[in-house]
Amino acid sequence: MLSTFLSHQWKAFWRSRNKAGSITAQIVLGFFMLYFLVVAIGVGFWMTTIIEKVMPGINPTIVFNGLILYYFLLDLAVRIQMQDLPTLSIVPYLHLKISRKTIVNFLNLRSLFSFFNILPLFIFLPFIFINISTSSGAISVVAYSISILGLIIFNNFLVLYVKRRAINNVMIFAIGVLVVLGLAASDYYGLISIRNFSNLAFQNIIKYPFLALIFPVAAFAIFHINAKYLTANLYVEELSTKDDKKVSTDYPFLNNFGKVGELAALELKLILRHKRSRSSVIMGFLFLCYGFFFYRMPLIDNDEFGKMLFAAIFMTGINISVYGQFMFAWQSAHFDGLLVNKINYHDFIKAKFLLFTISSTLITALSAFYGFMSYKLLLLHLAAYIYNIGVGTVVVLYFANFNYKRLDITRSASFNWQGVGASQWLLGLPLLLVPLIIYIPFGILNEPYWGLGMLTLLGLVGLLLRNYWIDVIVRKFEKQRYKIAEGFRE
Repeated sequence: MLSTFLSHQWKAFWRSRNKAGSITAQIVLGFFMLYFLVVAIGVGFWMTTIIEKVMPGINPTIVFNGLILYYFLLDLAVRIQMQDLPTLSIVPYLHLKISRKTIVNFLNLRSLFSFFNILPLFIFLPFIFINISTSSGAISVVAYSISILGLIIFNNFLVLYVKRRAINNVMIFAIGVLVVLGLAASDYYGLISIRNFSNLAFQNIIKYPFLALIFPVAAFAIFHINAKYLTANLYVEELSTKDDKKVSTDYPFLNNFGKVGELAALELKLILRHKRSRSSVIMGFLFLCYGFFFYRMPLIDNDEFGKMLFAAIFMTGINISVYGQFMFAWQSAHFDGLLVNKINYHDFIKAKFLLFTISSTLITALSAFYGFMSYKLLLLHLAAYIYNIGVGTVVVLYFANFNYKRLDITRSASFNWQGVGASQWLLGLPLLLVPLIIYIPFGILNEPYWGLGMLTLLGLVGLLLRNYWIDVIVRKFEKQRYKIAEGFRE
């Protein structure tokens, strides 16, 4: 059956209408993969030389041991964003005499043939066979190899499990990402040293090789959990006789906004049910730790907000910029239907303002933990937040009228440039540069709090004039709607 599944997928690929585009994309990705594999081979075979040049006087094995778990933590973060779920059109097989276990086994085996699973072999195994074999013997080589393979498989199936659970509950994905980022930030600030822990773990594996079995056991456990979940949720849809009574929007807090809330709820469903739109929202949670790279106590103590303003604007308005840059294009598949339905365009635009305000408010509230570093960061975030909802939202929705590129929201966001045009690049100028331009004169005059006050004032003016800007955007939308619809049909 496994060979039959492979044969069917091979035929489906070559009979697809979009096979030309798929082949081109695979060739481009193939060149990228080949490049990284060559780099990985170079790093693997010359790792000792690299370590001795970068960290002279330190035993290369100690440095290598410290890098192993650190690498797999970073690997986990990258996989969460970029590793695709293995897919199979299972509907044609469900009525046949094929066990669900066979289908699940195919999906699990297929996931192992991933670039992310090959890359660490070229990085770690050469050093293990060249250095570890000479210093610690053949048994240690076997123990290290088992550990590396176990970590690869563990990361592979852990990411698949998290992503599959996140399809039904986006918070699981967000929590998983925050845990990874939290561990990385803890290591960066010296709270928890992953490198020291990794070195300690593999030093013990050299002394007691049987400890290497911990990693394959953990890999088998997450494989079993993943397979069990996939088997239980294999069917595309499950017939249900549950009560169909629902509130008008399915999100009770939006009921208070009437028709605007109903339209916002529909778009919220669109966001959470599709890959690319969901990824754009999750990115807002990913970048909550962005401030750790910009916020430094010397800058905070000296009130140098200009050097931290970019991070504050970016974090509190990440969903406005990332999701908003493709505004209207998210609905390109049914945009013609929107135009012919009895939808008030003022309500349509207000619904988008409402979603932007809610998302920015939520992200700003979650970023309040920076207040533990200094209350000054709370003031910075407040100014950035008011600017984003007062000015940023207006800019994004106005520029949306010049985006005519169709977007397939069912596709992954990784390495996906579909829908990207000149209007997306132009958005960065008013969203990120204008706040800096406003603040810089006050920074030069050594009046940083007046600079934050001016940003806040500008945002408040934008909020007070929101109805005026809605009228401007609606008039522009009415002029551009047919051009937008024509572009979305291509």
